[in-house]
Amino acid sequence: MKKTMQTEKTVFEKTYKNYLEQIGKINFESVALKLGLKTDWETIKIPLFKSEYTVSSEKITGPSGEKPAYDICVILSKYLLLCPDKSPAGDNWVSFRNLKDAGPLTNYFANEIEHAVALYFSGKIPELKKAGTLLGGYPPGLDAEYDFAMQFDALPMIPVILLYNDADEEFPAKCSVLFESRVEKYLDAECIAMLGRQMFSRLKKTSDRGM
Repeated sequence: MKKTMQTEKTVFEKTYKNYLEQIGKINFESVALKLGLKTDWETIKIPLFKSEYTVSSEKITGPSGEKPAYDICVILSKYLLLCPDKSPAGDNWVSFRNLKDAGPLTNYFANEIEHAVALYFSGKIPELKKAGTLLGGYPPGLDAEYDFAMQFDALPMIPVILLYNDADEEFPAKCSVLFESRVEKYLDAECIAMLGRQMFSRLKKTSDRGM
């Protein structure tokens, strides 16, 4: 187990350094302008579910100055490196399984994000609403008849909608997560899945903190 953990850490550090090298080659001012971010030309600020991260060619730091978890580093790095040259079309809402290259991750997304949200917040819509609001959630730009619906700005240019029906006498709780179809121009399928997982973990953590 110890050897496995050391190997994973080594792989992470190698991947992390590789991303930083690539980030060092991009024009921060140009990318910031396209994505609606703040930059001082040496660092760039990225809000992820209301938490601000700072990225430079030397390091990635979280709100408290610490290095973020591996998945957050990957999401932020890919977000900068895949920045499209112009704003892509495709503001229609789609489920994860309808995105490009989502196939191998469809079951993961359904089980670890949508089903996980449904199971954890079953019978707890007030808690879900409060946690979502604290994460910056707001009424969605979509007409939907659900017990609960909320939209989040996961990253600038990447909105996410969470739709939730609570359990009743006939059916268990059910959650659906939607993205704009153009999200695949900003992130690859793996990062989009990680973004969904971040949403669930942050909702859960916020709920656990005092509800």
